[in-house]
Amino acid sequence: MKLALLNPSVRAGLRLAITVALARLLVAAASASAAVVEYDLTIAEQRLAPAGKPVRVLSINGGIPGPTLRFREGDVARIRVHNQLQRETTSVHWHGLLLPNAQDGVPYLTTPPVKPGATHTFEFPLTHSGTYWFHSHTGLQEQRGVYGSIVVEPKGGEPQRADREHVLVLSDWTNENPQEVMRTLMRGSEYYAVRKGNLQSLSGAIRTGALREFLDREKSRLPSMDISDVAYDAFLINGQRRSTLAARPGETVRLRVINAGASSYFHLQSATGPLTIVAADGPAVKPIQVNRLFMGMGETYDVLVTVPPAGAWEVRASAHDGSGHASVLLGEGEEHPAPAVPKPDLYRMDETLLAAISDAEASGRLTDKAALAAENPRPLSPYRRLEALASTALPTTNTPRTLTLRLTGDMQRYIWSINGKTLKEDSTIPIRRGEVLRLELINDTMMHHPMHLHGHFFRVLEGKDALSPLKHTVDVPPMGKRTIEFLANEERDWFFHCHLLYHMEAGMARVFSYQEQGPQHKVNLGTESLDPYYFMLEGSLQTHMSMGMATVQNSRNNFNALWDLGWGDTAKPYPHGHRAEYEADLTYSRYFNQNLSAFGGLRLTNYDTSKDRGIFGLYYRFPYLIQGEVLVDTEADVRLRLGKVFQVTSRFSVFAEGEYDTNTRWEWTSGAKYFLSKRWSLISQYHSDHGLGAGLNFRF
Repeated sequence: MKLALLNPSVRAGLRLAITVALARLLVAAASASAAVVEYDLTIAEQRLAPAGKPVRVLSINGGIPGPTLRFREGDVARIRVHNQLQRETTSVHWHGLLLPNAQDGVPYLTTPPVKPGATHTFEFPLTHSGTYWFHSHTGLQEQRGVYGSIVVEPKGGEPQRADREHVLVLSDWTNENPQEVMRTLMRGSEYYAVRKGNLQSLSGAIRTGALREFLDREKSRLPSMDISDVAYDAFLINGQRRSTLAARPGETVRLRVINAGASSYFHLQSATGPLTIVAADGPAVKPIQVNRLFMGMGETYDVLVTVPPAGAWEVRASAHDGSGHASVLLGEGEEHPAPAVPKPDLYRMDETLLAAISDAEASGRLTDKAALAAENPRPLSPYRRLEALASTALPTTNTPRTLTLRLTGDMQRYIWSINGKTLKEDSTIPIRRGEVLRLELINDTMMHHPMHLHGHFFRVLEGKDALSPLKHTVDVPPMGKRTIEFLANEERDWFFHCHLLYHMEAGMARVFSYQEQGPQHKVNLGTESLDPYYFMLEGSLQTHMSMGMATVQNSRNNFNALWDLGWGDTAKPYPHGHRAEYEADLTYSRYFNQNLSAFGGLRLTNYDTSKDRGIFGLYYRFPYLIQGEVLVDTEADVRLRLGKVFQVTSRFSVFAEGEYDTNTRWEWTSGAKYFLSKRWSLISQYHSDHGLGAGLNFRF
């Protein structure tokens, strides 16, 4: 059959298929004569002390991080992953490398998980150079230590030469089990913000002159802002809080910097002076200078520094939320510290706007000197200034298909999503081989999101046109927008997700699925691990009463047991000789959005004027974060309730709640809590039915 007799779309498809087939044949031919570089990675559980306290960790070849895997462009990697864990499967994803789909390492989706006691051999060609890394894609294992670095040297040498180089793997460490961290976040706990001193309060707003902003935020029904989810026990570079690396005066040192943090953005700065960026996410870029480099999780940058004549010069990675830093010293002798990063202003939401303005000003300057002068003390990512060394323009014959992906979530409930739906609710974005996808990433939340695409590089469209830089991970700032585009030149299924580990686990992810797999194809996500349930408990035990709630919860569903039990003095004795008065609700509730939930179930009570009954109702959050409830029961009674918590200081809060029930009439309570620890608070409370008392508030 002659190609000319076919319609244009079929001809284009055939040409693309032939081109892909030829490319694979060329890669196979090159691989046949390429050097095979082999590594063994053994993942095991052992006791180490990354933050000074011995805890159970997951190590690679006995350490955290794992080893640096070094290759040369054109090599073939053969890597055997040995799983010595007793009860857990594991996986390894080769972050940023373009490789065959089956080698990508996402369990179930592309690659079978490595079972306990088993070994899986990965083999793939190294088709491009740069700084990359690897990490587990199984549950929260990355947070426990399963990550390491990859260096692929270019065939002709680096465009920007250096006298020596070092790999810097930035990470965050918690002594808590990451599953407990996830449960704490889903419970809406303020524990991590209190521990870091970042919880917003009335007194803090007054002290910083931001009371108006504080009240405006509450009026807008936004919970208090914290730019990082977790309070960490340590921040690390190459597994240590502080270390020394070899460097001589006058040398130019290439630092291959990898942000392998689970949920921490870092500001990187050197005492030697400005950092010269020469590569971003692997590919080389036109050299530019920055005073301070803002890095999202999953990003890599190669930077050059020149060591001054004498001394030990600090390179510091500071956590974005100001809660700590890690350091390496270049050289020996008198120490020269890097400048400290200003603390974030959590009460005012214009920090990102100001950084964006200075970023735009810097991108329009002609010299690095002018750009450095315009740089914000807390800058955003330097995308506006990055330029590729050669054109990255995609085929003009393909009109880009634009997809708008809104990054959505609820910090308090800890549900994270794209276009309002989690991965389990809407997993797949169908794409066609050969098309150009333009993604408009719009952040509707008050947190940064580093979005990572597997198996492809995308162009970051920030005004550089044909020289737009290629990346695999892009930061989308709070209430901000990024536009990226890529050519769909692969096959099968590829993961796209937020690289803040707990956001990904909570649902902020999608799968780009090539339609050439046929209409019957279904992506395999290993659904038993999606959207798991967590048990949570909170209540009080006081001298006059106990009240609280136990729940089993996932992203949108709750199975609840609520209780209100009183035994204190009242104006009248309890009815029918009861020594205590109780009301217990057994309900199911469904979360719709951050302001609305519905519930239904059974109420059990020994109130004198009541009896057991069915109940149905709505929870609603009003402006100023006032919690409302309307309830109707099977006896045709109606209950209305309003409540509010006032955070006075970071540890001290007061609360008030009132309700009217057409059967039991008016009831109200007010009190105060003082935060002691993750599990305990002091509480004192007056209740209109049970009187005044005090005791402990408990949380699990």
